[in-house]
Amino acid sequence: MTTTTNRPDATTAVANLITYLETGVAPDGLFAPDVFLDATLPLWRLQADNATDAMSIRRQGHPCPGTVHVERVEPTDRGFTIEFEEHWDDAGQRWYCREMIRADVVGSTIVEFAVYCTGDWDEDQQKRHAETVTLLR
Repeated sequence: MTTTTNRPDATTAVANLITYLETGVAPDGLFAPDVFLDATLPLWRLQADNATDAMSIRRQGHPCPGTVHVERVEPTDRGFTIEFEEHWDDAGQRWYCREMIRADVVGSTIVEFAVYCTGDWDEDQQKRHAETVTLLR
């Protein structure tokens, strides 16, 4: 008798998510058509209940391409969490933000995810931070 587990394929989902974050192009099967997004920003909260609207919310704040620096990935019973930094160029500046995503995955497809974002820091904000704060890690 063979038994199979229904564990999510977090490795593939994370790799596809990073590709999407860096290029703006979602690999096939990254998001379920009826994916649910709950995005929390410093002073706002947005939701979407389909892949098209979820990707539209992303494009409004993060023009692509950019780079992602992953700080930590934790597989969960339902998917994964990922903590990362992003950098991208827009309007003549290099932008920065830190984010954390908790994603529920079926197979390697994200079916629900919550995004927590610090907000986008322009070069002046990054400079003020560097002059004011010494990070320990």
